[in-house]
Amino acid sequence: MNKPRIVYLGTPDFAVHPLRRLLEEKYNVVGVVTNPDKPAGRGQQITESPVKRFATGKGLPVLQPENFRDESFLEQAREWRADLQIVVAFKILPRELWAMPPLGTVNLHASLLPDYRGAAPINRVIMNGETITGVSTFLLRQQIDAGNLIFREEVEIGERTTAGELHDRLMTRGSELLLKTIKAIATGKYPLVDQDALLQGRTPRLAPKIFKEEMKINWNGAGQSIYNHIRGLSPFPAAWTEPRHKQTGERVSLKIFSAEWKPGKHRFPAGTLEATRDSLAIRVNDGVIHATELQLHGRKRMPAREFLRGFQVEHYTLED
Repeated sequence: MNKPRIVYLGTPDFAVHPLRRLLEEKYNVVGVVTNPDKPAGRGQQITESPVKRFATGKGLPVLQPENFRDESFLEQAREWRADLQIVVAFKILPRELWAMPPLGTVNLHASLLPDYRGAAPINRVIMNGETITGVSTFLLRQQIDAGNLIFREEVEIGERTTAGELHDRLMTRGSELLLKTIKAIATGKYPLVDQDALLQGRTPRLAPKIFKEEMKINWNGAGQSIYNHIRGLSPFPAAWTEPRHKQTGERVSLKIFSAEWKPGKHRFPAGTLEATRDSLAIRVNDGVIHATELQLHGRKRMPAREFLRGFQVEHYTLED
């Protein structure tokens, strides 16, 4: 079997490039499954997923089930007669779906499994200060990201790399690893490595979904950790903080998209604010975080120099 019939399952931007590469390599993608359209943005307009927009633009049939166990959806999926299913950045699938094709269901995951299983591997590796991550392909089974590994490929994380930059690198490298995986599966000759064997008894590092409160910056932490937190959440979903007005006590919500970290000693309390030529400087226990791109709630994202024209730094603090 040289070119199997493929059903592709994915939703966000990360899943568009692998699908594009499959079509460029003339693979027989017979159908696409993605999330239902949903309200998004300030106007809450009904919005299609990036994968749906791309797939319909290429004339591919698309299914958007609310319930994967719905028999009408499963019957439509069976009618595609897939030899192989590909999953990229998608929901947990029931056995009725992932066990359907004879060659199985392959998942592309944006980490070096068995570590960083879960919904937010790209953010978490940077937030945790990792210097190496990667992409992995594996055969799906019921536990989250726990199936037998086929291939893995390492990707270095630079000291200044943001989650957005890493996203794009892993998306590109992952697309090529997926092509390699499909070619191997089509020949019937490919490795299968038990993830538990790689762990050798230790507990894997996980990458659970990130909620709003966890995005808030703790200015009493170590400077390197704060810096990793900011770049690990940039540009999305974005680290945030709440400067407090010294006189009124009023707090304003402020997102920080980019920063520089300069270790050193000083005599100021953590959370002290200062305006420099190109940054909002924030004192932390072991140095200074220089925020260089920011956004006040309800305003546009802007460089620090522009932001500081309208923000009276001397009136605010981040001290608890």
